[in-house]
Amino acid sequence: MKFAVRKLCLLNRAVRRLTAPRAHLRRLHWTSKPQPYSTFNRLPARPSPLQTANYPHRTFILARLATRLLKIRYLVLGSAVGGGYTAKKTYDEWKEMLPDLTAYKWIIPDFVWKLDENIDFEKFRKILDGVEFAKLLPDFDKVGESLDHLKSLLTPDSTENSAAMKASDSQAFDINGKQHKKSVLGELVLIQQQIQEHEETTRRAADQLNSGSSQHRPKVSDKDKAEHLQEELLRTQLKYQRILERLEKENKELRKQVLQRDDKGIHQRKMKKSLIDLYSEVLDILSDYDSNYNTQDHLPRVVVVGDQSAGKTSVLEMIAQARIFPRGSGEMMTRAPVKVTLSEGPHHVAMFKDSSREFDLTKEDDLAALRNEIEIRMRSSVKEGQTVSPETISLSVKGPGLQRMVLVDLPGVISTVTSGMAAGTKDIIFSISKAYMQNPNAIILCIQDGSVDAERSIVTDLVSQMDPQGRRTIFVLTKVDLAEKNLASPSRIQQIVEGKLFPMKALGYFAVVTGRGNTNEGIDAIKDYEGEFFQNSKLLKTGMLKAHQVTTKNLSLAVSDCFWKMVRESVEQQADAFKATRFNLETEWKNNYPQLRELDRNELYEKAKNEILDEVISLSQVTPKHWEEILKRKLWERVSNHVMENIYLPAAQSVNSGTFNTTVDIKLKQWTDKQLPHKAVEVAWETLEDEFARFMSEPKGKDHDNIFDKLKQAVKDESIKRHKWNEQAEDSLRVIQHNALEDRSISDKQQWDAAINFLEETLHSRIRDTDSAIHDMVGPDWQERWFYWKSRTPEQHVHNETKAELERLIKINEEHTAYLANDEVTTVRKNLEAKSVNVDTILIKDTWHQIYRRHFLKKSLNHCNLCRRGFHYYQRHFIDSELDCNNVILFWRIQRMLMITANTLRQQLTNTEVRRLEKNVKEVLEDFAEDSGKKVQLLTGRRVQLAEDLKRVREIQEKLEVFIEALLQEK
Repeated sequence: MKFAVRKLCLLNRAVRRLTAPRAHLRRLHWTSKPQPYSTFNRLPARPSPLQTANYPHRTFILARLATRLLKIRYLVLGSAVGGGYTAKKTYDEWKEMLPDLTAYKWIIPDFVWKLDENIDFEKFRKILDGVEFAKLLPDFDKVGESLDHLKSLLTPDSTENSAAMKASDSQAFDINGKQHKKSVLGELVLIQQQIQEHEETTRRAADQLNSGSSQHRPKVSDKDKAEHLQEELLRTQLKYQRILERLEKENKELRKQVLQRDDKGIHQRKMKKSLIDLYSEVLDILSDYDSNYNTQDHLPRVVVVGDQSAGKTSVLEMIAQARIFPRGSGEMMTRAPVKVTLSEGPHHVAMFKDSSREFDLTKEDDLAALRNEIEIRMRSSVKEGQTVSPETISLSVKGPGLQRMVLVDLPGVISTVTSGMAAGTKDIIFSISKAYMQNPNAIILCIQDGSVDAERSIVTDLVSQMDPQGRRTIFVLTKVDLAEKNLASPSRIQQIVEGKLFPMKALGYFAVVTGRGNTNEGIDAIKDYEGEFFQNSKLLKTGMLKAHQVTTKNLSLAVSDCFWKMVRESVEQQADAFKATRFNLETEWKNNYPQLRELDRNELYEKAKNEILDEVISLSQVTPKHWEEILKRKLWERVSNHVMENIYLPAAQSVNSGTFNTTVDIKLKQWTDKQLPHKAVEVAWETLEDEFARFMSEPKGKDHDNIFDKLKQAVKDESIKRHKWNEQAEDSLRVIQHNALEDRSISDKQQWDAAINFLEETLHSRIRDTDSAIHDMVGPDWQERWFYWKSRTPEQHVHNETKAELERLIKINEEHTAYLANDEVTTVRKNLEAKSVNVDTILIKDTWHQIYRRHFLKKSLNHCNLCRRGFHYYQRHFIDSELDCNNVILFWRIQRMLMITANTLRQQLTNTEVRRLEKNVKEVLEDFAEDSGKKVQLLTGRRVQLAEDLKRVREIQEKLEVFIEALLQEK
């Protein structure tokens, strides 16, 4: 090529030199020096100093024409050669960038490469020329070309690669991409046709084999041919299944991306609840409303039942595509029904109905936390002394590609109660299972362990009782790998899945494998093991199991289809039933409570809560005077006995005023240090409690609703129980009381008179108490005996005679001390014995204590009258006066201490304790609001229950209507 180009250049140069005019040429001398090239050479030519020679000018027309033609040819040939080199280089670069598709050759079945050899496409075209639907079929010519092209790509080191690459280059810029779409569609159509042909061939071979065996003429070749065709059919189906799984995976990823966009709010719109979420909400409300699972709840759900350790939970986990349930080897793990709502979402997450926490099912830590939470909820729902619970745990699971349905995992059915279980566990499990299966629209997913003898199963008999016709039962045989390995007769498995071994009937029969028994095995590993097992299983190769009867994937699809079919058939009927129930309840309310609003338990609780908080606020409106009067009165009632018995009476026995004051000071100091502050705090706390109870129990007139009485009492008791007085209050109060009792200075006559009145009231009260005690001791007096026909007992007669003797003793000596001498006791006893009254020393002393006490109190009362005129002497410190009024000063000190203590306690109540009590009340109300059991216990009556039923029925009916509307739109 280089040599030809060089010859063309020389020829062109020679022709140009011949045809150029000689007058315009100047020949350079060979002695001249060459000039270097520069951009200035493009400037206009200047006269050259070089010497030139003139040649004669000649014109050749033919030479000029030849030159033009050769120039065009040169350009064409040069462009062609250069373009070809560039195209080859670009092709090599593109070829290197293409991925190696050899590893994916298995995607296309082997028979696809030979379709052009086995199928006459031209014949198909002639047959379908006049048919209208022929337009819908793919272009078979292009299908063949695409298959050849794909085969060349997947075959390494093929000589046809370059041609295929060129063909692909020429078709790579097809705007609509029709070639690729037609090739994929044609591929799937041809695979489906091939499968049908294999099935038909296998069926004919099997018929020939059966006819040959019936005529006692066995043909080995036919049998081998049938087995070969069966294996080829299975292999083709598996390849077809791989293509479908690949397409499903791509679809799953695309849906995940779409859902993620919606989840991130790209469209800036509020996401509507999915259909299955709407339906699950209805079931949750029904579960709360109808805790006993009455027959009116006939909405469909998938009920998973089976013997213990039969693999119920594992099947549910395979459907949910996550290991979400706690498990153990041989022990009962499912202790309560678990409702699982499966729905599609961008992320694989789980969430409880009453919680906002999301568990990421792709993370092992969240899976472990979810299993632990389910186990905790199960154990907490079980009552003391029980093993299982009927309370339902509601869980929702979302994820890409999940089939939408609602499943309920029930505790496994047992035949014997083992150690550690409650006595009635077996019966409770049976009752729970029957309660769910009695629903005529419930789909029963009956799980049977294939690794044990079928005769040991209990659940099949139970299911056949609930659904004898098998119209809503799906039978699932688990652990088929172990069954195939252990059973001597594999045909027994065929009898089970064909419904010939059990009397139980079912809509469909499935065989699944849920792992190797390893609790740490993941869902993907289990699915791979299941697919590998059925691919190599003799059960499929020999035709004992059909391809659509195996794998949990097919089971999930079948259960979902059956579930939604049942929902569409029954949901409108259930909505009509709730509409009738609503009408009946509304009629009852109008007839019985026409003037009242329909307030349910939560609304009534909120109303009662506001009333209670208003009543607590009323405590802050109590006047300081009212607080102090109550505190002063109650505190004196609490300490008066101690003051009289332990301080005043012992000090009054002193012989002079000095001893009296010393005794009083000592006893007051001891009392203040040990008892008085604590007693004062107790009084303040009781006062606050009494006032709070008074406000809570006061009738509100016509607005009073006695339905709140029980709740208010419970709130009051719990608030008082939680309230604790400030511990530092006693220390500060002790100092204040001690300083008040140390003061003896009475400033004016008014305070003096107030102290005397206080002392007189106290003495009068004590005298009445003493007279009452003496009356009880001696019995009725002569007036009661005459007018009321009462009589004395023998013991009262003895006390009366002793009283008479002791009163004569006091009359003789009015200044007698508080204690009787021994000789005086002996004298009184002898005098009584002379009257034929036998007494002992203790009776005499007890009677003397009351007689002397009354004598002393009356004497002190008389002394108070004398002290009314003693304020003048008090100011002079009783100098030059025989009057002694130290008892008045003592009671003035006590009175002043009571006033200061009451004022201090009132300040603490209004400034601190009332607010703390209000805070406690709010906390109690919030705790009760979260405890539905408390509200049910404290707000009772037909009115409350009727309002509750009305609310639930309306809510169920409204949600059912929303669900039905969405269901119709989906159709």
